[in-house]
Amino acid sequence: MKILCVSDYVDPLIYTQNVKEAYPDIDLILCAGDLPMDYVDFIVTVFNKPTYFVFGNHDLKEYRFYHRDSRFDNNPTRYEQSMNGHGATYLGFKSFVNTNLMFEDPQTGKMTPLLIAGASGSMRYNNGLCQFTDAQMKRKLLKLVPKLIYNKFKYGRYLDIFMTHASPRHIHDHEDPCHLGFECYNWFLRRFKPAFMVHGHIHLYDLREERIGRYYDSTVVNAYAHYVIDFPAAITASTTEEKDN
Repeated sequence: MKILCVSDYVDPLIYTQNVKEAYPDIDLILCAGDLPMDYVDFIVTVFNKPTYFVFGNHDLKEYRFYHRDSRFDNNPTRYEQSMNGHGATYLGFKSFVNTNLMFEDPQTGKMTPLLIAGASGSMRYNNGLCQFTDAQMKRKLLKLVPKLIYNKFKYGRYLDIFMTHASPRHIHDHEDPCHLGFECYNWFLRRFKPAFMVHGHIHLYDLREERIGRYYDSTVVNAYAHYVIDFPAAITASTTEEKDN
């Protein structure tokens, strides 16, 4: 399975009508935040592949349509309709089982669906929208735990991919208040052992900066601009089906 990861930068290598010729075998797209929604819309339209996104701490014009507590009106119908807006599935503080992205489990040799979860936002630094303290973020992650335990019971593992905007603490993060990583993400990786964590938020202006890290059993990928992940032995169906397990 080829997974295109993007974040934080409208990359001219991606934002072109010829992108599918450059990346003809993409099976899944992960948008890790701070991206205009029309860019997400373009990616969905051009690739026509399952796409998941989270919000960062910028480009938040549509954030209120996905979170009731951030809305300026009280229209629940519009909220529900927006959950799959722009043809992409919002992954913020949610867990999904995608039964149309099947791959061979290297441990059991059996075909199994992709297990994916995510979280939006960054560390709180100026009380802006979609910013959280570490304690606030951990409380949001704890709400995912029942579904992850169910995954473990049914599929033998908690999670395959964890997508966020911010990074874990001391993995790719910086020491300024805005770009600190979340300690609770380190806890989450230790406890639930996703094969990959994909994040954005940390801009890579120097090619010598680390893009790929390792934490316990998880490979941590900085998706800044774009990066392609090879996920093991996937067989992908032609349509998308996910369920909030």
